[in-house]
Amino acid sequence: MPSQTRVGWARLRVGVLAVVGMIILAVLIVLITGNSNLFTSEAKIYTYLNDAAALDTGAPVNLDGIPIGKVSQIILSGSKDPSRLVKIELEIQEAHLKDIPLDSRTSISAANVLGTKFINIKSGRSENTVKNGQELPSLNTAEFEDVVQQGYAVLTSFQGIVTRVDKIVGMVESGQGSIGKLLVDETLYNHALQIVDEVNKLAAALDNDKGTLGKLIYDRELYDQVQGTLKRMDTLIEGLEQGQGSAGKFLKDPALYDELHRTTEDLHKIVTDLNAGKGTAGKLLKSDDLANQLHETMARVDVLMDKINSGQGTLGQLLVNAQLYDNLSGATRELNGLMKDFRSNPKKFLHIKLSIF
Repeated sequence: MPSQTRVGWARLRVGVLAVVGMIILAVLIVLITGNSNLFTSEAKIYTYLNDAAALDTGAPVNLDGIPIGKVSQIILSGSKDPSRLVKIELEIQEAHLKDIPLDSRTSISAANVLGTKFINIKSGRSENTVKNGQELPSLNTAEFEDVVQQGYAVLTSFQGIVTRVDKIVGMVESGQGSIGKLLVDETLYNHALQIVDEVNKLAAALDNDKGTLGKLIYDRELYDQVQGTLKRMDTLIEGLEQGQGSAGKFLKDPALYDELHRTTEDLHKIVTDLNAGKGTAGKLLKSDDLANQLHETMARVDVLMDKINSGQGTLGQLLVNAQLYDNLSGATRELNGLMKDFRSNPKKFLHIKLSIF
């Protein structure tokens, strides 16, 4: 039969294990319910919204992004005010009440479009802080809903882009289009290999002193010629900079520049006078009287040409009268014969008879 001492120790161990088990159970219950602060007192404040926006009980409550509590209750307020339809009870650590100014505002926020919603308190500027059981004003949830709708629109657009990209990738994988042929067409691949071979051959040709490019790379004489040409160009440029030669004087001589400037001014003056109608050329450009006289003169010339073409007058007869042309041609021939006789026997025509009275 066990002694009384052993029985006492056994009961003590059972009691200690029971107490430890109860403590562990209590800690698990607290952790499951989300209350990790076992020894801190809680305070409750309230806020009213026009819509709960799918906010859940137990959602975090943040003060300027820092967690300070949780949502303990979400109920209908029964108010007819559109901005106070939903009453939300916030369970805040009492130590944080002094950090919440009385004019702070609450709003529903989310880390992203699909993230869990929470209450965010935006700190105000009042020197007075909120007390246990007081109300905090809220922001309209319509702005949050607009952000959510815009987020859904962005997601829809992104989904359409992904669909089009997937379609393009499918076409490429099936060998459609230029990129698809580049990936799957062996003929194009073989052409690329041929081009690479040709490039290798070209590189091999350039690696020796044969051919024009090879000589350009390896021939010292050609290099010296290029070097000499560059030196001559340097000398020429230096001479231009010093004002040597016609081109150098054109660049450096101010007298030539001044003369060119004066010539330009004179030309500008002439053009100005022409535009003003001065002088014969200016009147020719601007005067209507001179243009009319020129027109009348051309008209008279046209009439004269018509008369000549119709055979009127001496010139007209000369152009159209064949007999007059033949007579003139015959007279010309006789005159030529007379000149030939004169040159061959001038004494025949220069015989002078002298007589003495």
